[in-house]
Amino acid sequence: MQALGISLPTPSYLIGTLLFGIIGWIAYRHGRRQGQPRIRWIGLALMLYPYVMPQTWLLYVVGVALCVGLYVCNKV
Repeated sequence: MQALGISLPTPSYLIGTLLFGIIGWIAYRHGRRQGQPRIRWIGLALMLYPYVMPQTWLLYVVGVALCVGLYVCNKV
C-alpha cells in the first residue's frame, strides 16, 4: 500500500476517532432531546472533525478541547 502512496492510520488515531465519534453522537442526541442547540453543535463537531485532522496529537488536543467545551456547556 505504501508503494501506491496510501498510508493507513495508526491504531491510536483510529481509537481516538472512534472514541470522540461516540461521545459526539451521544452529545448530539442529548442536545436534540433537551432542545439545546449548543450541545448539539458540539456533538456534531466531535463526530466530524476527525476527517480533517491529519495528525494523531492534533486529533486528541482538539477532541479534549471540544469535550471540555461540552462539559462546560452542559453545566451552565
